[in-house]
Amino acid sequence: MHDYSATLIELGSAFVGLALLCRAASACGLSPIPLYLLAGLAVGKGGLAPMDLSQNFIGLGAEIGVLLLLFMMGLEYSGEELKTSLKQGLPSGLLDFVLNFPPGLIAGFLLGWQPIAALLLGGATWVSSSGIIAKVLAETKRASDPESKSVLSVLVLEDLAMALYLPFVSVLVAGGTADKITTSVAIATTAVLLILVGVMRFGSGISKLLSHESDEIILLTTFGIVLLVAGIAHGIQVSEAIGAFLVGIAMCGTIAHQSHRLFMPLRDLFAAMFFFFFGMEVDPHSLPPVLLLAVALGLVTALTKFATGWFAAKGATTDARGRIRAGLALIPRGEFSIVIAGLGATLQPELGPLSAAYVLFLAIVGPIALKLAK
Repeated sequence: MHDYSATLIELGSAFVGLALLCRAASACGLSPIPLYLLAGLAVGKGGLAPMDLSQNFIGLGAEIGVLLLLFMMGLEYSGEELKTSLKQGLPSGLLDFVLNFPPGLIAGFLLGWQPIAALLLGGATWVSSSGIIAKVLAETKRASDPESKSVLSVLVLEDLAMALYLPFVSVLVAGGTADKITTSVAIATTAVLLILVGVMRFGSGISKLLSHESDEIILLTTFGIVLLVAGIAHGIQVSEAIGAFLVGIAMCGTIAHQSHRLFMPLRDLFAAMFFFFFGMEVDPHSLPPVLLLAVALGLVTALTKFATGWFAAKGATTDARGRIRAGLALIPRGEFSIVIAGLGATLQPELGPLSAAYVLFLAIVGPIALKLAK
């Protein structure tokens, strides 16, 4: 009973602390995300005041936070808009890869790392954080702006690319053969294509079937479907974030409006847990030796991401300010970068701390830059 009471008190203290940080950020007109990350850093592994929080509970809440962020991003799209976005955004997606993958790959080779570790660092510098960007766009009330649609199209292409990249590098790290690599990538590709076709062709019918006037029924139904699809996607080696995003796209009409209204508070609660948990997972003592390198790599790839966003928004808006906001919005790295780094932790011990410092730097700089640009 004592341990249970202590756990509740620590969890309650953590949430009250996050609420105070959110109040402080709101008073300053800034995003609370950097403060959530720093709070997690302070009370996590090796922090100033470590808390013995339930890692399973916080970790599960963090995963749900990412899923809800991506699900609500998907609600901003219809199936037709996704199809158009993928077609029009393909040049931007290719430029994104050309500009942002090589810096990490080259840095890995210059550090004398194994080729696979350098390949993983390239992936970490390539992919922006859908979770952080979705939260910042929602906070700044710019999710429906023309340039934000361009940003989302880049994120969708990145997430779809991750559905192929992650199985590929996972088999490489495990020392798999060419046959295993081919099979893994083929399964992931087939799964993504089937899901996309299903969403675009049957999304409207599914929405009508699930629609109901009861908020309670819609909340339970939609939340359950998000978790089910995310779990299935993860089980077949496709990003669970992609699964949640596609569920959001499949919702249209009345059920989409109801879901948007009902899930806003839940999204904010679990998203705060995600960013807090991410900070907790970083050991502050591992950061100083790689900090300068992480900042240098961060500055280079902040510029390359800005160039990607500027180019992507060219067709959506002629407003230079909108294109600047699109460039700044893509700067943060996050969940995928950490997952990629975790794959190579045994191959290259420096990969984990460098990726953590890199992500932490850009996760703080990105939202602040976008807020100030407003």
